[in-house]
Amino acid sequence: MVQITEDALPIVAVVGRPNVGKSSLFNRILSRRQAIVSDVAGTTRDRLMSEVDWEDYRFILVDTGGLESDPEGHIREMVQEQADMAMSGAEVIVFVTDAADGMTATDQEIADRLRRAKKPVILAVNKVDNDRREMSASEFYQMGMPETVMISAYHNYGIYDLMDRVMFHLPAPPYVPPDDEDEWWEEEGDADSESAAPGLVEGRPVSSPKELRLAIVGRTNVGKSMLLNAILGQERAIVSNVAGTTRDALDTQMTYRDRPVTLIDTAGIRRPGQVKPGIEKYSVLRSVNAVNRSDITLLITDATELATAQDAHISGLAWEMCRGMIVVINKWDLVGDEHRYAREEAMARVLERLHFMPYVPICFTSALNRQGITTLMNTAIDLWEERMRWIPGRDLQYLLADALTDHNPPPVKGRGIRRGEFLRISRVNQVGVNPPTFLFTCNNPRLVHFTYQRYLENRIRDKFRFDRTHLKLVFRRR
Repeated sequence: MVQITEDALPIVAVVGRPNVGKSSLFNRILSRRQAIVSDVAGTTRDRLMSEVDWEDYRFILVDTGGLESDPEGHIREMVQEQADMAMSGAEVIVFVTDAADGMTATDQEIADRLRRAKKPVILAVNKVDNDRREMSASEFYQMGMPETVMISAYHNYGIYDLMDRVMFHLPAPPYVPPDDEDEWWEEEGDADSESAAPGLVEGRPVSSPKELRLAIVGRTNVGKSMLLNAILGQERAIVSNVAGTTRDALDTQMTYRDRPVTLIDTAGIRRPGQVKPGIEKYSVLRSVNAVNRSDITLLITDATELATAQDAHISGLAWEMCRGMIVVINKWDLVGDEHRYAREEAMARVLERLHFMPYVPICFTSALNRQGITTLMNTAIDLWEERMRWIPGRDLQYLLADALTDHNPPPVKGRGIRRGEFLRISRVNQVGVNPPTFLFTCNNPRLVHFTYQRYLENRIRDKFRFDRTHLKLVFRRR
C-alpha cells in the first residue's frame, strides 16, 4: 500500500504574506533555484517540499503560498488551506516579513494566527540589505515574537543565524557510523566479472536502494494534480478547473511495494508559440527539467481529447532524454467502455500518434473516482525493474552471432567510408541501465545504417523481453 514518508523527517514551514521573499529564502536554504521567484504577488500556490541536509540535520523544508486575511477567489482560498496544512504538520515555523514594506496589519494578523498554533515560530525580517532598513526593521519587535532575525535572502545575510535557531528546535540528528563500520556489500549470483557492472545481477532486476522518480507531465488541465492526489490518497496539490493552476514542479516522497518513490507534479506544457512570457515560461522550464531528472515520465492525456500533437511533442521529449514513459489516459469515466472495443480503439489511436514509441505501456485512470491507480503504479514499478535489468555478456554474444548469421549488415555509402568496406561487429556488452545501454564494438561506426540498428534493437527486445522500455545502442570503433 501507499505510505507517505515525508513525516519521517521533521518539517520546517516557511510562511508569510504574499511577495515578502519566502521563495527566495527557500531557494537560498536549498542552494539552488527550485521555487519560482517573481515580483508578482501570489506566484507560489502549492506547497513546495524539498529535503534539506544542513550541518548533519535532515529535515523537510516547505514553501507555502502567501497568507491573506481576506482571500478572493477559489484558488486563493485553496492556497490558504495548503498553508494551513503545512503549518499543522510543521515542527518549526519560519514567519517571513518584509522590511521594505514595514509591519502591516496582515503581518499582525498572521502573528496572532501563529501564536494559536503553539509551535516554535521564528520571525525572519527579510530584505534587510542596508543600515537604514535594519534600523527601521526594529519595529517588528513589537510583535512580541521570542525569536527575531534580520535577514536578506537575496544577499545571503543572516541565513546562518536563522538556521542555527531552526536547528535548536529540531530533534538531534541520529548517529551515523563511519563507512568502515558497516559492511553492506555481499556477493550475489554468478555474474561474470568481465561483463557485469558492480552491484548488478545478471538476468534479474537490479536490487538498488535508489528511489524511483516519476514525473507527471502533460498538457494543461488534463488532471495531473488530481492524479497526484489520487495516488497519495490526500490533497497534496491544488486542484482547479483553471488551466495552469500548478506552476512549480512539486516533489513528494512515498513508498510503494517497499520501494521509495518520488512523484514530481509539473505545470502543463504548452506549445512553444503559446507559452506566455514571465511566470508561465519558467513553469514550462521546470516541467522540462522534471522530465530530465525523472526515471519514468507519466504522460497524462484527456480521454475526451486523445493523442494531440502536443502529447506527441511531450513524448518525443521523454524519448530524446531516454526516459521511460507510460501514457495515462485520464478522465476515462467521461468516456467509459461503451462497447468492448473502446479501450482497443483508444490504444490504437495513441500508438498511431506515438509511432516512434510502439512499446509504450498505456493505462486508463479516473483520478476523480480514483480508479486504475493500482494498475498504474504496478505498471510503473514493473517498467522500472525492466529498465534496471542486466543481461549476461555471454548471452549477448550468442544473440549477436545469431543476428549476424540471419541478416548480414547492408552496404553503406557516404563520407569517410572506403569503397568495398563492410560493417563488422565483433562484440556487444551491456554497459548501463535506466535505460538499458548496449555497446557494440565494430570496425567503423559510420557503416551502421539506422535500419540495421533498429534490427539489432528488435532482436534484443524479442530475446530478453524488453517490451516497454527505451533501449540505447552505442557503436564504437574497436
